[in-house]
Amino acid sequence: MVVGGAVEAVLVVDVVEDDVVEDDVVEDDVVEDDVVEADVVEDDVLVVDALLDDAVDVVDVLVDEAPSTAASSTPVVPQLVANSAATTSAGMRRAGPRATSKRYLPERSISRQQGYREDVNGRFDNHPFIQACRGLPHDRVPVWFMRQAGRSLPEYRAIRGTGTILDAIADPDLSTEITLQPVRRYGVDAAILYSDIVVPAHAVGFGLTVTPGVGPEVENPFTSEADLERLRPLDPEADTPYVLETVRQLVAELDVPLIGFAGAPFTVASYLVEGRPSRDHVATKSLMFSNEPLWHALCDRLADMAITSLRSQIDNGASAIQLFDSWAGALSPTQYRRYVYPHSAKVMAGVADTGVPRIHFGVSTGELLPLMGDVGADVVGVDWRVPLASARERVAPGLSLQGNLDPTVTFAGADVACDAARAVLADNAGHPGHIFNLGHGVMPTTDPDVLAEVVKTVHEEGTVNPT
Repeated sequence: MVVGGAVEAVLVVDVVEDDVVEDDVVEDDVVEDDVVEADVVEDDVLVVDALLDDAVDVVDVLVDEAPSTAASSTPVVPQLVANSAATTSAGMRRAGPRATSKRYLPERSISRQQGYREDVNGRFDNHPFIQACRGLPHDRVPVWFMRQAGRSLPEYRAIRGTGTILDAIADPDLSTEITLQPVRRYGVDAAILYSDIVVPAHAVGFGLTVTPGVGPEVENPFTSEADLERLRPLDPEADTPYVLETVRQLVAELDVPLIGFAGAPFTVASYLVEGRPSRDHVATKSLMFSNEPLWHALCDRLADMAITSLRSQIDNGASAIQLFDSWAGALSPTQYRRYVYPHSAKVMAGVADTGVPRIHFGVSTGELLPLMGDVGADVVGVDWRVPLASARERVAPGLSLQGNLDPTVTFAGADVACDAARAVLADNAGHPGHIFNLGHGVMPTTDPDVLAEVVKTVHEEGTVNPT
């Protein structure tokens, strides 16, 4: 629930990715002994025990709390490095106060990927990531990770400070630096905005917060038609100016595409109705089944908020967007088509005229892949449970796929993880419509060096068919 890297990203996972939050997202709630965990497991998205069929699978909500420093009892640094001119040994800019002008102008780009920005509209149209989203030939397999920013990185723990994830997101300088960190470290082909899928609902005053160790909580959950008045239209300039400033700062500095994101109406609605992360979604499904007109009215408002949020990110420079529907896997295809499809389709249609690639992702959605592609996505995210070759048979011709390395294989070491990455590449068989990613988000205790080797393997050994 990043998702960053959103939920992520994020959670957003990754979520928020992660992620959670990213995230990636943005993005998951910690499931330990059946207890919903938070950034304890990963900062960018409510985390999930991927090995349990009944584990909570929130992908993009950045359920965050101040990170712990296991190796030391010294408190985390509660602020950014004071010297804005400080650089790392590799010559990369460190976190520090940005220039006072509204649009931050960096000293140098943080990416190794030069030469992709000479396109007409500045959207990286000739970059491998964008080309893969569109199923066009390109020179290498692109790779990024949901929840690539967050607790798995020591540099993140050094600057994260105290407070909730919402506090961090409200600081454009901090959010910019956190988004940039995995791009510097891994050389990935895209950055995902460090934010959270619940930011819009929080910003309009619905009464939602993100509680460390728990996740999104609503003091007065959505129960009646009167609660619709608590979801006024989102005004990005007034309600989320910090998100827009973060996007502008990132676009000024990045030499890879920036992915913006939002939570899909169903997943965001589940938080508003349940009042906190849920394993069974009883309140959500009860409302959905018993009062269908009210359910659709709720999701329609959330779709409008998602459209407004995504368009504001695109208008300020995001090159692609991802719609996180973390909880959609709790539904049958029939339920999804009736109660969810119209609203996700509205979101995708609401940004179609921008021309940026649209990615759609959820966990445990193997049976929903045809529908999730059909709502208007250009790219369908696939978790590790469905082989890419099978997923390609389930979605419409012409759609690209994103995924789908099991995130737990990274704990077996670089050799095992890289062999598993090779298997994913082999399953894709060089199809140009493929973005390499995990089938979920980066877990908080993942060794960053293993992910770096995975990126290297994908870039060096991945092949792309010319047609």
